[in-house]
Amino acid sequence: MPTTTRFALRTLALTASTLAFTAAAPVLAQVEEIVVTAQKVEENVQDVPIAISAVSGDRLDQAAVFSLENIGAVVPSVTFRKGTTSANSAIVMRGVGTITFSVAAEPSVSTVVDGVVLSRSGQAFMDLVDIQRLEVLRGPQGTLFGRNASAGLVNIVSKGGTDTLEAEVGADWFEGDEYRLRAAISGPIAENLSGRVTGFYGSYDGNITNINGGRNNKVNGYERFGVRGILDYDDNISTVRLIADYYEADDDCCTDVTGASRGAVQDALLALPNGVAIGERQRFVNHDFETRAEDQQWSLTGNGDFELSDTHTLSVVLGYRNWENTEFREGDFLPRAIVGAGQLHDVGTVKTEQVSAEIRLASDQSAPFFYQVGAFAWRSDNSQDFTRSGVTCATSTLPALPGGAVPCNLNDRVNTLFPTATSRSDVTSKNYAIFSQATYRFTEQLSLTGGLRYTWDDLSFTHTRAPAVNAATGLPAAGPGTNLNPAGGLIANGGNGTNTSRGETTNGNLSGKAVLQFTPSDDVMFYGSYTRGYKGPAFNVFFNHTAPNNAVPIDEELSDSFEIGAKTQFLDNRVQLNVAAFTVEYDGFQANNFIVVNGATISNLTNAGTVKSEGFEADLIVNPVDGLNLRASAAYADARVKEFNPNPTTGAPDARNGTVLPLAPRFVYTLGGDYTKELGDAAVLYLNTDYRHTSTQYSDLGQSPNTRIDPYGIWNASIGVSDIEDKYRLTFHVRNITDESYVLLNIENGRRLQIPRDADRYVGVSLRVRTR
Repeated sequence: MPTTTRFALRTLALTASTLAFTAAAPVLAQVEEIVVTAQKVEENVQDVPIAISAVSGDRLDQAAVFSLENIGAVVPSVTFRKGTTSANSAIVMRGVGTITFSVAAEPSVSTVVDGVVLSRSGQAFMDLVDIQRLEVLRGPQGTLFGRNASAGLVNIVSKGGTDTLEAEVGADWFEGDEYRLRAAISGPIAENLSGRVTGFYGSYDGNITNINGGRNNKVNGYERFGVRGILDYDDNISTVRLIADYYEADDDCCTDVTGASRGAVQDALLALPNGVAIGERQRFVNHDFETRAEDQQWSLTGNGDFELSDTHTLSVVLGYRNWENTEFREGDFLPRAIVGAGQLHDVGTVKTEQVSAEIRLASDQSAPFFYQVGAFAWRSDNSQDFTRSGVTCATSTLPALPGGAVPCNLNDRVNTLFPTATSRSDVTSKNYAIFSQATYRFTEQLSLTGGLRYTWDDLSFTHTRAPAVNAATGLPAAGPGTNLNPAGGLIANGGNGTNTSRGETTNGNLSGKAVLQFTPSDDVMFYGSYTRGYKGPAFNVFFNHTAPNNAVPIDEELSDSFEIGAKTQFLDNRVQLNVAAFTVEYDGFQANNFIVVNGATISNLTNAGTVKSEGFEADLIVNPVDGLNLRASAAYADARVKEFNPNPTTGAPDARNGTVLPLAPRFVYTLGGDYTKELGDAAVLYLNTDYRHTSTQYSDLGQSPNTRIDPYGIWNASIGVSDIEDKYRLTFHVRNITDESYVLLNIENGRRLQIPRDADRYVGVSLRVRTR
């Protein structure tokens, strides 16, 4: 039996025996109370009439959730879609999310970091280091947040300064040469002023081996580092927080492996050690160009709460973020260009600069009638420089390789073409809003909340791309994924005949919510709500953008959500059960489809029509005895096309009514528990285990069997020990105990698979040292 398997079994046996032993221990425990800012004010999560998953920073560390890529481990209603770069990665919530390469489109699930709304999801896929808590608001959030939150919102809150000097250092090691270091120090600086400085570094070789040239390099890894500084001022009348951070990453992720046959000739050319038709168990590639992404980001944030009187507080949030992402992508997935299968390599750089401001006035939340009113202004300037380079040949003077592949002769400028094209996209997005939300308590048990938000969007773009040319001669030459049309489109097809396409659109929208809340006791709360969500218009601005079709605005996305729920506590808050049932209909759903341009599969954004997501969610926490926490969560979402609107101007394929939305598993559940036990006066024992099961899903809106992702379940566990004051803690981890392989993305019936880190079993160890 392998060592890792024996270790996992011993860990689980110890966990089970300990839990059985503690069943007879005295009952002392209570569920942890978590304060959230889901409604822009501090509230107990159990008092907020919204479906929320609130996860503390300690819980994230315990579950080894190091970034939003792993968020599904603690929130079952969320799916993460990993792209070849963070610029096209996305979060899907309740089966709904926007997945696109366009720099003129935004996500349906908004991400907010320390009060600042991010323009693109990729900006948030940094490491979750020194986090106070993570809040996941499920369903449309169209009143207090509004911007790009038509399907939900993820709110990240950082730890701040402390009244006493504290320091913490952590180190992690996992199989595969994965290392992570982090350190934080906080404490008082002057009267009413404290600060915190956090730094981290991480590296990982990767879980895929590239055999090209006999080098056997590991890929799908990363190297990341960053630093964050926070100043907190609090004089009991005003609180001010200033944040500055810097982040850098170099990820050779995420290469697509070949898990299904490409035909005898290409299979022989790949020469993979374990063949190609082994599906999700494939861990080798043979690529002559490394898929990777370089990220660089820095930001400044300022927010403050100022008590104007005993009854009113003024809040201000100011944010500036600067992000640059450069992608290098292998697009042909072969070691060289051959007759009948050309080469395709991409290099693209996205730059985003955003500035935002929000001001709110809130009344006394304890009064029978209380309210918030505010204004929001936001601007984002985005650019993308993108080059696609290829090699094609219909015949070659070189001899055939073993297996029959005939390589293109790169020195033969007659029979071999080098099609290439470069595009430049500039996008400016402006968003302004005014909003208000008020609550009236009819009695101590019954209250009504209403809110409205008026949003104004202004979106414009300029896109330039000349027809593809032969890099060797400068003459017109099309190739895989490129065409001979200029960005402005051909005059015969309604275009302007130039290399430039321009477009602008504006849009106004009124969104809002109404919530009836009934609290018959301190431990039980029921609510019913209607919410109108909104996401602004978009353009399908990408490398192969061609006017006039792609210059047509993609309309706004509207969502109408009805939700009922209950938040309950029993047995002196030792049992907590929260449930919600929902139905959400999206009109003008902005969806991505895969289409083919000159033999290369690319994506295309379109208004897919009307889609509907309905289901339920349940979260259960039980503390039967002191130190023992048992957890269970379930999320069921049937997310489908209700009425498809085929758009001939985009060229997107049809999707029949009833088609399941992409990356929308119908059922996800998690089971887990953790136990803390003092071992006399010398040490403390920590046990933790979690299991997450995900049902069948599809990579594409077309629901073709070619994009099916099979169901899978991942089981993790850890065992740790610390001194009695928890100054030193050592934890051993086992990830994916059952060694169950799975994929995140399946394109072309297994010919392109994305295999995540957690698709294999591995072990690790963490050490944390802190002083207080």
